[in-house]
Amino acid sequence: MKKSKKPLIIAALVLDVVVTLGLAVFNIIMLANTVGKTAVDIQTAEGYIGYLLKNPTIYLVSYVIPLFVLLAGNIIALVIYVRKSTKKEPVKLNDLSDDDKKALMAELAQDLGKKED
Repeated sequence: MKKSKKPLIIAALVLDVVVTLGLAVFNIIMLANTVGKTAVDIQTAEGYIGYLLKNPTIYLVSYVIPLFVLLAGNIIALVIYVRKSTKKEPVKLNDLSDDDKKALMAELAQDLGKKED
């Protein structure tokens, strides 16, 4: 189970990166085709870009909103991953070596001695 999970996670990450970059590049192309154009230029534009320029709602629903949803999802996933990976596990007494135990006992005895004064 664990061996088959890692390639699936890698494939999902690669697909996520490809789709996010594709949407970002397409939005940059649309922005470049819109800047400096008059209403007449947009209405006479042809092809797929022209169709999307004439129908901004379709462009918004099919390219802009999915890009923002993907970016928000990626940010949330990154925050969750960072929180999970930096969470400190408490050290158990069995995990310590004999030298560490002796040093810890000496430190505790010293601290107790200072608090009694």
